[in-house]
Amino acid sequence: MTEHGGRRTQAERDAITVEIGYALCSAVFAAALVFGAVAGPAFAFDLSDAAQSTLVGSGATVAAVVFFARVAGVLMRFRRPDQPSQPGRTNPDS
Repeated sequence: MTEHGGRRTQAERDAITVEIGYALCSAVFAAALVFGAVAGPAFAFDLSDAAQSTLVGSGATVAAVVFFARVAGVLMRFRRPDQPSQPGRTNPDS
């Protein structure tokens, strides 16, 4: 945001949009990989109905957790850094 606490600049809004898009795309990719790894054997092999439903359910659950964890992880890294110390303060970096 601007130094006066006003609206975000266009560059800041663009950066946020790109970061959200990256978070969503990478989360979908990671979730699809996890789902395929967990539920893949249910489709590749001739398993019982109980085993198939267990693998597909587990794969969907783990994929959902991975999706939300990836989105949260990417967006938390993007958070704004703390404002630098102001001149005149007693911090060592002022």
